[in-house]
Amino acid sequence: MADYGLFIGWGTTVRGREAKALDSFNEALAYYGRLQNEGRIESFEVGLLEPHGGDLAGFVLIRGERQKLSQLRVDAEFERLTTRALLVVDGLGIIGASLGDGLGQSIGMYQEEIAAL
Repeated sequence: MADYGLFIGWGTTVRGREAKALDSFNEALAYYGRLQNEGRIESFEVGLLEPHGGDLAGFVLIRGERQKLSQLRVDAEFERLTTRALLVVDGLGIIGASLGDGLGQSIGMYQEEIAAL
């Protein structure tokens, strides 16, 4: 079961690059599908947000094992797709997230540090 995730969020599409943004998005989804078939990630989920006046327009949550996702972040194709996305959307961000059993570990570490202070 996935204990970790990568949250990839983005803002508005760069004006004039809408078609390229859609191509980039579809290429990334195909890549994530391939990673899932290869067992490098457990799953991924896409969210497209309703207009709300904020900076976040959509996200992908990739689920998997922390070690495998750490390796993914330095994968050449992942870095290439991230670079391409930076050119067609504003506010791209990638952040790790504890999920499932990983939540207990993160909360446990937090509790230990509270006790140490």
